[in-house]
Amino acid sequence: MERRLAAILSADVVGYSRLMGVDEAGTLERLKACRRELIDSTVEEYHGRIIKLMGDGTLVEFPSVVDAVQCAAVIQRKMSGRDHDVSEDMRIRFRIGVNLGDIIVEGDDIYGDGVNIAARLQGIADPGGIFISGTAFDQVAHKVDVGFVALGEQRLKNIADPVRVYRVLIDPAKTGKVVFAPRAWWRGMTLLALTALLIAITAAFIVWQWPYTHRPSIAVLPFANLSEDQSQDYFADGITDDLITDLARLSNLDVISQNSVFAYKGKPHVLDEIRTDLGVRFVVEGSVQRIGDLIRVNGQLIDTSSGDHLWANRFDRGATEVFAVQDEMSRQIADALGLKLTRSETERIARPPTTNLEAYDYYLRAEQAARTGRRSRMQEALALFDKAEALDSGFAEAFAADAHATSFVWRSTYDDVLQSALARKRAYEKASRALALDPELPSPYAVLAIMQAVDRRYEQAIASAQKAVSLGPANAEAHMAVAYVQLVWGNHADAAAAIETALRYDPNPSAIDRYTAGMVFYLQRDYNRAIDSFQRAGYGSQGNGEFVTALAMAYVRVGRIDEARATVAEAERLLGGRDCLAAWRLGNGHFREEDLAFFLDALREAGLPEWPFGFHGDELYRLKGAEIAAIVMGKVLRGTNEPTESLAIMQVQMDGEAAFRSATQMMTETVSVKGDLLCEQSENAFGQPDCGPVYRHAKPTDETTYAYVNSSKVFYFSAAK
Repeated sequence: MERRLAAILSADVVGYSRLMGVDEAGTLERLKACRRELIDSTVEEYHGRIIKLMGDGTLVEFPSVVDAVQCAAVIQRKMSGRDHDVSEDMRIRFRIGVNLGDIIVEGDDIYGDGVNIAARLQGIADPGGIFISGTAFDQVAHKVDVGFVALGEQRLKNIADPVRVYRVLIDPAKTGKVVFAPRAWWRGMTLLALTALLIAITAAFIVWQWPYTHRPSIAVLPFANLSEDQSQDYFADGITDDLITDLARLSNLDVISQNSVFAYKGKPHVLDEIRTDLGVRFVVEGSVQRIGDLIRVNGQLIDTSSGDHLWANRFDRGATEVFAVQDEMSRQIADALGLKLTRSETERIARPPTTNLEAYDYYLRAEQAARTGRRSRMQEALALFDKAEALDSGFAEAFAADAHATSFVWRSTYDDVLQSALARKRAYEKASRALALDPELPSPYAVLAIMQAVDRRYEQAIASAQKAVSLGPANAEAHMAVAYVQLVWGNHADAAAAIETALRYDPNPSAIDRYTAGMVFYLQRDYNRAIDSFQRAGYGSQGNGEFVTALAMAYVRVGRIDEARATVAEAERLLGGRDCLAAWRLGNGHFREEDLAFFLDALREAGLPEWPFGFHGDELYRLKGAEIAAIVMGKVLRGTNEPTESLAIMQVQMDGEAAFRSATQMMTETVSVKGDLLCEQSENAFGQPDCGPVYRHAKPTDETTYAYVNSSKVFYFSAAK
């Protein structure tokens, strides 16, 4: 089963049964002609796929919601000019509904709320009209030659939550306009009554806003591990993580994310500093002790402004009751804060993530390894997630965390951990599985948003990110996904706004999120904040040497050239000489051309080399395309591979099918010559061709007559048939 976001168009004929009853043959003939002459060609023009025809109805899937709404508008405009030779009451008229939402794909058919909402919108649309959902409107406003009337939230049959609905105005004179529908009870009101109403509305708005502008905010600090076995740290971290997750599900509470609170792990808790650094009124702190099959959990809730303890409790239970302990803690903390939980919130935090404690144990270990973001731990994390999922195939949180970790591996091009195509496939599959098990999880949608952005499916990416935010409005990962999508799409102001929201819930984010923030600030020309973000991403408490190079380009923009060059040298040391302009060009190819150029120009000035491992070729000995083809195609290339000088071999057939093997790498690929470059296309590098020049040695030997370089390798070789 596959899940994905899609634009769905649902259409049916108004009064079809009546028309058939009056003139069955004529109605069928006119309907067939309508489909043949208008519907099919218009759907094809706008890249739609007709899923099914249902007598008087049609269901169509589009990859773009802009195309879906434009298609609907064209159909309705052309329909208004048909059937003039038929009486008014016998003319064929369509109702159309369009929605952007999550669908389930099985074979050639589609199901799910994304389809159901489109059908319900079609059912309430006017004859000859189009109704679209709020999710669709958010993507098409000012991108389609129509106008809109906002009808507010509507209750749709068999749809649990209200749906924002918009009527599409197909009159060309209304293009670009967005108006609000008047309500009948406004009519006939006196000016005095209207003024009184506005005053009342304003007062109500202030009252309504008060709890949101003064919502309690809380940080759950890492629980201390008091077990004699310090390897049990992961279990204490798991208690912390799950308590954060449970409290974050409460609608009237702002909860600081895991990344920020884990900066305090193993450090003394100074309330004034925590209140200032995290911007919270309350903190939870505690300890976990695990002895055999028994656990002891202590917890307390503290007001950071006064130091008062508002709640404290100790739980002595069997290890099998760990989820019951977490449930009780969450509810008792909510009570101490004066929060009234809804029935759904109570049920949600009472629901254990898994009933298999061994699976839970593997999951906690995997999360601890994945949190580092380091190559050396990511392979371990993915293997542990596999074990957790094998033990409990219904463990939604494990699949969601797996998707998050795998997408990080893919996005960071950790091809030595998991090859690009395999990582991409795994991340999509794990996210889809998580949503099939629990459609209310925001994390898988955030993962999908990042994946779709790198895949250059920007409309789907922003829809996924917005879905993540709607499910987790206080979820920093969701807002960071919005920021990343807007960043690569070139909407820098929107990306910066999303970054600010994410940082409110996660003031001390992970290294990769700091890197994303730095990229946003850099493109906003806010270089001081970019420098701060890149420094923390590369060198901070959660720093990752993979992100050091970016700091150099920010230094260049403020004229600190010496520091920029020193940073490039440090990055080359940390990364073993792997980083280069070619790698940046390939790894960031999903950015806008002008933004990518703005990165590369600064990095070039900072001294980042074009090729990895400090390779410089002499243009006097560079081969032309025909020469490259002659020595590579249909040959066995033997030699050594930088940086280890390990033996390597590339076998290339005449049709370009090839295999490359070295002491650290083995892959199948396609080899081709493009212009004067030799290109490898494999499961690595996002599946993009990785191209570079070939040089003849000035002083060739039997072992290494030539040198081939691209974004990731320098291969010295000689060729044989």
